[in-house]
Amino acid sequence: MAAPVNDPAHGFCRDCLTLQRGPAPRCERCGSPRLVRHPELYRLHLAHIDCDAFYAAVEKRDNPALKDKPVIVGGGKRGVVSTACYIARINGVRSAMPMFKALEACPDAIVIKPDMEKYARVGRQVRSMMQALTPLVEPISIDEAFLDLGGTEKLHGLPPALVLARFIRTVEQEIGITASVGLSYCKFLAKVASDLRKPRGFSVIGEAEAPDFLAGQPVTMIWGVGKAFAATLEQDGIRTIGQLQKMERGDLLRRYGSMGDRLYYLARGEDDRRVTADRDSKSVSAETTFDTDLAGAADLVPVLRALSEKVSARLKKANLAGRTVVLKLKTQDFRIRTRNHQLDDPTRLADRIFQTGLHLIGKELDGTKYRLLGIGVSDLSDAGKADPPDLVDVQARKRALAEGAIDALRDKFGGKAVETGYTFGKGHRGRPTRPDEDEGPEIRHPWERI
Repeated sequence: MAAPVNDPAHGFCRDCLTLQRGPAPRCERCGSPRLVRHPELYRLHLAHIDCDAFYAAVEKRDNPALKDKPVIVGGGKRGVVSTACYIARINGVRSAMPMFKALEACPDAIVIKPDMEKYARVGRQVRSMMQALTPLVEPISIDEAFLDLGGTEKLHGLPPALVLARFIRTVEQEIGITASVGLSYCKFLAKVASDLRKPRGFSVIGEAEAPDFLAGQPVTMIWGVGKAFAATLEQDGIRTIGQLQKMERGDLLRRYGSMGDRLYYLARGEDDRRVTADRDSKSVSAETTFDTDLAGAADLVPVLRALSEKVSARLKKANLAGRTVVLKLKTQDFRIRTRNHQLDDPTRLADRIFQTGLHLIGKELDGTKYRLLGIGVSDLSDAGKADPPDLVDVQARKRALAEGAIDALRDKFGGKAVETGYTFGKGHRGRPTRPDEDEGPEIRHPWERI
């Protein structure tokens, strides 16, 4: 099919992909109202694709009985909401909300424990389909990515807008979940556009309209402006992006430092970041939220050991090592404590991660009760540089060999085949798992700074 030459203001139908010859409110072929029209429709090629309520959508796909019910994917009464379907969201449930508050807002919700292995498998299917469209796919998380389809029109015989519409229709038909698309000329506005009309959205923000569109939006639309910084801007009388557009760059820099630069450019729709397919991993971590608050070493240390083994398994699976060990704790009143220690050499061994975490947590065992514990490593590098022989600690090599033997047994017989004395008999919170049985996020890729 040759690239369309119809008026972009008439656009096409998202359901049957028919090009429209006029401004009728419904598709002239199938009658669908889901039409895409925009003056810059066939000139734009940078997109953000985000699956709709991903975890919940996968669960509903696999259990049709859940189709019309509010579904929350998350971790028990003391955990938080990982994803809520749109029915639950209508009732006030939001991602990262404490589970008890979510159930207060939506008492009829069906709560499902996350199945990260399944979600990762579906996420890989979607990503593979993205990579068939263009080599420039930049994953942001398991279910979303930026795509640059510039220069692919000859390959597909269609402009990017139609390629994207065909893609999300195929995802819905073949994988059984839905996704939303944001199409624009820069990453910032592509991400903004994908959030505008969820679920099953397809929104376009062109370059000519960007300043006017942004002017009326709240400052929280700008990436990096969270509640705390929004409160700072509020104190300075700044509530909308339009107010930022009227300010000088130097003034914003003096007031807010490097963040002022971001405010200045993004408020004007200026974002020159490119879509890059190869992104360095930033950290590998694992964490768990307890059913009841814990304070003593007898309770926390076994969990720390199990989480260290999870992190180690992820590092080994990804052929990575990390030099900085990071401990994370969340108190009863939701205050977060983070502590870190830099090692002399990168590691991927559970024993080194655990021993470092043990040193860090020892200083926090002051009677404070914790609802969450996490351990991770950052400053990642190739595993070839990990864990060189230690001339001071002569037992280090023996422990490393023992860990290798344990890994081999778990790989053959399952994650529960061998346990250390730290975790034996401590229940599921203190049990190590195989990498493919893991429940948590593997590798985090936070947005890079501008």
